[in-house]
Amino acid sequence: MTKSIICAGFGGQGIMFMGKLLAYSAMRSGYKVTWISSYGAEARGGAAYCTVIISDSTIASPVIENPDICIVMNNPSFEKFKDRIKKRGILILNSSLIDNELNIRKDIKSIRIPMTDIAVSCGNIRVANMVGLGAFLLADEIFDLDFLFNTLEEFIPAHRKNFLDINKNALRKGYEFGRGNKG
Repeated sequence: MTKSIICAGFGGQGIMFMGKLLAYSAMRSGYKVTWISSYGAEARGGAAYCTVIISDSTIASPVIENPDICIVMNNPSFEKFKDRIKKRGILILNSSLIDNELNIRKDIKSIRIPMTDIAVSCGNIRVANMVGLGAFLLADEIFDLDFLFNTLEEFIPAHRKNFLDINKNALRKGYEFGRGNKG
């Protein structure tokens, strides 16, 4: 089993944290993992994406041309990656910010989730990334929600521990939203 994932959005949306948490969770599960980040020239607001490869065997290259799964948080990321997803791959998109959903290919599965709106309902727009990651758990089922909670507790930096509960809540809400819209 080898899964390639691209997480994409703009700087400040927690794209790198989402990818690192995914990679770290996979490592804790015993998988081999690569994680690579890419930033635009701007610190916040510019393009940001990361690639994660999870495998039960040796990973030949960390480069992803056509991902199995793509989590996109905004329109520019959607436009950049929508045509690169493998046939029968999965696109998880933030329907709060992506307004051109009619351009989704028919040969992939799409999961539309209002990540930003759900994050706001959790109390902080900055946890939209965790909403998306919660939906990812249903799309791929590499590990379960409780395992991700435990990894988050271990992985979250000490200066961010006060955000642990809201991140867990956002993960749960993304997972529950995905479960309610699975099919």
